[in-house]
Amino acid sequence: MAEAEITQGAIEAIFCDRERAAVQFPVPVLQCLHIKFLENKNPGVPGPERYRIVLSDIRNYVQCMLATQANRVVHDGLLQKGSIVRVKQYQAQSVKGKSILIILDLDVMTHLGTPDKIGDPKLMEAAPSEQQQNTTIGGAGFYGGAKSEPAAVHETKPQVQRQVASRTGGGGGSGGHAASTIYPIEAISPYANKWTIKVRVTSKSDIRTWHKTHSEGKLFSVNLLDESGEIRATAFNQEVDQFYDLLQEGSVYYISTPCKVQLAKKQFSNLANDYELMLESGTVIERADDQSSVPQVRFNFCTIQELQGVEKDATVDVIGVLKEVNELEQITSKTTQKPYDKRELTLVDDTGYSVRVTIWGKTAREFDASPESVIACKGTRVSDFGGRSLSLLSSGTMAIDPDIPEAHKLKGWYEAQGRNNTFATHSNLSSVGAATGRKDDAKWIAQIKNENLGVDKTDYFTVKGTIVHMRQENFAYPACPSESCNKKVTDMGDGTWRCEKCNITHDRPQYRYIMSVCISDHTGNVWISCFDEQARLIMGKTADEMMELREQDQAAFEAAFDAANCRKMSFRCRAKMETFAEQPRVRISVWNAAPLDYKSEAHRLAELIKEMSV
Repeated sequence: MAEAEITQGAIEAIFCDRERAAVQFPVPVLQCLHIKFLENKNPGVPGPERYRIVLSDIRNYVQCMLATQANRVVHDGLLQKGSIVRVKQYQAQSVKGKSILIILDLDVMTHLGTPDKIGDPKLMEAAPSEQQQNTTIGGAGFYGGAKSEPAAVHETKPQVQRQVASRTGGGGGSGGHAASTIYPIEAISPYANKWTIKVRVTSKSDIRTWHKTHSEGKLFSVNLLDESGEIRATAFNQEVDQFYDLLQEGSVYYISTPCKVQLAKKQFSNLANDYELMLESGTVIERADDQSSVPQVRFNFCTIQELQGVEKDATVDVIGVLKEVNELEQITSKTTQKPYDKRELTLVDDTGYSVRVTIWGKTAREFDASPESVIACKGTRVSDFGGRSLSLLSSGTMAIDPDIPEAHKLKGWYEAQGRNNTFATHSNLSSVGAATGRKDDAKWIAQIKNENLGVDKTDYFTVKGTIVHMRQENFAYPACPSESCNKKVTDMGDGTWRCEKCNITHDRPQYRYIMSVCISDHTGNVWISCFDEQARLIMGKTADEMMELREQDQAAFEAAFDAANCRKMSFRCRAKMETFAEQPRVRISVWNAAPLDYKSEAHRLAELIKEMSV
C-alpha cells in the first residue's frame, strides 16, 4: 500500500524537468531512508538546529536538508526511518554536482510508514544541463561551495513556482530587473547571485554615525523575517538616505539583488544566521501589496530558570511578567565618555525565578508598560553579573502583552497564583528547591543515571564528587582572541591564525578549555564536560599556560593534571540529550564549579538529619 502512494519519477523530474514536476508531481510523496542530526560546528556560538534526511521515490534517492520550521516533524516524533511523507514545499538545488532538496514544509503519512526500504533507488546525480547552468547562472548554494541554479519554491496553494514580475526599484534603484524566484532566507548565501526575498522588517535601528581619523559615515540596520528564518541587513552612507524612510518596521517588502551577502558579525546581531546583507545602491526594494503572508515575529524563548545553564554573552529570547520597573537612569561610558539612558526591569515566570533586564536609550526613555504586563524580549545578552542578568541589545526588540500563546499562558498563571509567589534569583542558587517545589536539587551520581536525567527533557542539578580522571588529549581548542568571540580559528600555516567569524587574522590564538572530566562519589562515577571558566578553576592555570607546558615541559604538563586530580568539588550541571555519530546520548555540562565549603555542607547535613528524624 505504501509503495502505491509513492510518486515514482518525481525526484528526477524535480531536478531535470521542473515544469513537468510542477504539473505532474505538485506534492511528491516520498520515503524517508535516513535522518541525521547535524552538530553545531561552532561550540559556544548559538545556531539553528539542523537535520539532514534522505528521501526516495523508489527509482532515485536524494540528500535533503530540513528547514528549521520543518523540524517539528522530528521534535514530535513523527518522522522516522521508513516514514512516507508528502513534500508540500521545497527548493531544489545542485551543489558541486550533487542534487540537494531543501525541505520547507512536509506532512508525515503516519498510517503508511514501513521500517523497510522500498525498492532499490539510485543516487540522483545533477543533470549535465543543470551543471552547465550552474556555471553560467550561479544560484543559491545552500551548503556553501559551488554555485547552483536558482531553484523553484513550490507551494500547496497554488502548487506552482512563485515569481515576482519585473518591477522598478522602489528604493531608488533604477530600471527593472528580470523575473526572480522568491527565495527563503535560509537559502541565501554568498553563492547566490540572483534572488528575491519576501520579508517583514521586524526591527529597525536609529541612524548611527562614526568618526575615525581617516573616515566618517553613518549606518542603520534592519532585521528581516520570513517563514524560514531571519537575517540582518545594513545600509551605509548614501544607502542610508536611499532606504531609511522606505523600510518601515512591521511592513513586508520584496528585496532583490544586487545585494552583498557576507558572514554575519555576531557581536552586532542577535539572529541565528551565519550571513547578513549589505544593501547597495542598486538593491531593489518594493513594499509588498500582500502584508499578511509573512509571520510577524519569531521567538525562541528561554525560561528564566534555564538562564542558569546559558553561557555568558549568549543571546536569548525571554518572556515574563513585569514585576518591578526602576526609574530612568543615566550613566557615562568609561570608554567613550558619552551618556547613556538605561532602565532596569524585573521579570518573573512560572518556573519560580526572577531576572533583571536592562533596556537602553529610546526604549528606556519611552517605556510605559505597567507592572503585571507580559513582556517578550527578543535579543537579550546574558551577563553573569549578580548571578544572571539580561541586557536588551540595540538590535533586539521588546513586545508588551503580545498576542501569542506563551503570553496568554503566563498571564493566566500570574493572575491565578503567581501574584502571591516568592521568586528565586540566580545569585542565590540555594533557593532553587523552594522555587521548583523540590527540597533539594542535589543528586548522587547513581540518581543521575537511575532517574534518567536529561533523557526526556533538560535537567539542572548539583552533584558533589571527586575528580578521578581528566582527558589530556583535546583538552583545549585555539579560539579567536577578539572580545566576545570564542570561535575556533584556523592555522593558516604561515604563523597566522584566521577567524572566519570576525574575518580577522591573528598572530596567535587564545586557547580555551573544553575538557572531559570523570568524577566519582560513593554511588558511582560519571563523565562531565567543563568549559573554559570551570576548567580554569579546576586546573589553576589558563589553557594557554597548559599548551605552553605541553610544548616545553611534558613532565610539568602531566604534573599539572595530577595536581588537579582527587579534588572534591561541587558542580552545578545541565543534563541534555544530544546526538553524536548518529547515536543519542545524554551530555552533562558544568555551568558552575566550586570547591566544597565543608562548613556549609556540615550545616546542610545536620538540617537533613533533623528532617529525617522528625
